[in-house]
Amino acid sequence: MERKSFDLVVIGAGPGGYVAAIRAAQLGLKVACVEKEAALGGTCLRIGCIPSKALLESSELFHQAKHNFAQHGISVGEPKLELATLLKRKDQVVQTLTGGIDFLFKKNKVTRIKGTAAFISKNILKIEGADAGEIEGKNIIIATGSKATVLPGIELDGTNIGTSTEALAYSTVPRHLVVIGAGYIGLELGSVWLRLGSKVTVVEFLDRILPGMDQEIATMAQKIFEKQGFVFKLGHKVKAVKRAGEECVVECEGVDPIKADKVLVAVGRAPNTDGLGLDKIGIKLDSRKRVEVNHRFETSVKNVFAIGDVIAGPMLAHKAEEEGIACVEFIAGKQGHVDYNSIPGVAYTHPEIASVGKTEEQLVAEKVSFKKGVFSFKANGRAQALADTEGKVKILADAETDRILGVHIIGPRAGDLIAEAAIAIAFKASSEDIAISSHAHPTLAEAFKEAAMAVHNRAIHS
Repeated sequence: MERKSFDLVVIGAGPGGYVAAIRAAQLGLKVACVEKEAALGGTCLRIGCIPSKALLESSELFHQAKHNFAQHGISVGEPKLELATLLKRKDQVVQTLTGGIDFLFKKNKVTRIKGTAAFISKNILKIEGADAGEIEGKNIIIATGSKATVLPGIELDGTNIGTSTEALAYSTVPRHLVVIGAGYIGLELGSVWLRLGSKVTVVEFLDRILPGMDQEIATMAQKIFEKQGFVFKLGHKVKAVKRAGEECVVECEGVDPIKADKVLVAVGRAPNTDGLGLDKIGIKLDSRKRVEVNHRFETSVKNVFAIGDVIAGPMLAHKAEEEGIACVEFIAGKQGHVDYNSIPGVAYTHPEIASVGKTEEQLVAEKVSFKKGVFSFKANGRAQALADTEGKVKILADAETDRILGVHIIGPRAGDLIAEAAIAIAFKASSEDIAISSHAHPTLAEAFKEAAMAVHNRAIHS
């Protein structure tokens, strides 16, 4: 391939990369996007967020058919699991969405380049793969995402001992699944296989689940998950995971070895910065191999930028998207903006758990005086109609200004409800602003309004 020149080359077609490429094309730039995988969308769309949510939805319906339909007067007998069909649907959802990105690239005239990229100089990339050759970019964005990390002593085999990638496609329901790591990924995929019939044991080095989440919410979540059947072994360091014939053996400090037929390693992710030739052009990495950038997402090399999981901050698809848009708007001479205080996080377990802003522990550590309003879904009419009442909404507001500093929700549709909270924080709303805003009845969103009213001890239904 002869060397082609572009106003912008994006390395990686994940949520940050493909969004950046499309937005840059909308702004009139000549854009290319380099991606090594056949399907666009990155880890999130291909083997992460989207397929896991498809499995969560299907497994939740299966669980409801077994345990909850009867209370609604629906008799279906004993439901039968057709795992192959369930997995096929998951794959079809992914194919539809990856195909949609391909269409958007064509619609916006983004040139897709198949292969891997490495820097030859600050504006020239060597491509290896189907479209081998060299390309030139006046500006280049590194958006190569992240990969699953593995602890020392764990021997991945890609079948019985694996990461989330393997856990999305088990051909049979594990009899016993051990999940190493009690964060979002481990609990979501653990939920899938628990609902489908597995015994699920979660081993976590810390003495709590959902590290970084508001402690009160995490504690409530653990109690609910234990009622569902999760077995938690907290405060235990995993020393080794090995195959022993058809079994896996998980060796931990402080407990007897745990035997299982599948092990999911979900202990975090690391930035994909290896193999890019960053050292050749003098790009600085921090101690965690993340690219250092300024407020414009520019690296230590002029006109080379980085976004998403390869830079500091939460490894979330929507965070990468916001950075991608802001970055290309800076490149195009406009004013980009990302409000990191209002980026929500969601665990798509049942009940869902969502959070935005500061936790109670952070505010205490920062010595910020605050007020708290809490409202239970048990007192919400819509939750009662759904027969889904476990959980609550918790609002933290500044004691002096009443400005909302953090919102934490565990309960039905928490992932959707958190959007209102994110907007409230972004626009510096007070709890009073929410309390005096009309919310349709009966809706789950009324719980957010009541929690805002509870900040001032005037919730009506509690």
